[in-house]
Amino acid sequence: MIDWIQDHPAASWLGVAVVLAVVEIFSLDLVLLMFALGAVAAAVASGFGAPLWLAIAVFAVVSVGFLYFVRPPVVARLHAGPTLTTGHEALVGRSGVVLEPVDKRNGRIQLAGEVWSARSAEEHHLFETGTEVLVTRIDGATAVVTIKES
Repeated sequence: MIDWIQDHPAASWLGVAVVLAVVEIFSLDLVLLMFALGAVAAAVASGFGAPLWLAIAVFAVVSVGFLYFVRPPVVARLHAGPTLTTGHEALVGRSGVVLEPVDKRNGRIQLAGEVWSARSAEEHHLFETGTEVLVTRIDGATAVVTIKES
């Protein structure tokens, strides 16, 4: 077995990479994956005829580099939470049609197939029935709207 490993260093490093990647599937911490990538780099170095000490150095440098420079932003992105907006936040930026005139205090619009109470975002804007408006925010159960630019 030892003779085979010495005769096939690139394949041995790839075997180590596969084992580390499989174990990573169970841990899901992205640490062993960084070591697996280091083992792949060592396999490439061995494939080009690098001696064992150089392959080990490549493995160490690439693994530590991935651990410190690649893993933190990947983990932060994975733990950042969903980017999908839901609920009333999903209505911001959508357009609606005025059903009853909308001024600074009240009015009604059709928004996402529903009738919403609405008010103008600006003090002196009045939107007549049939006007297309843009929702800038949701304040309680009221859509705050402005003119939709074409």
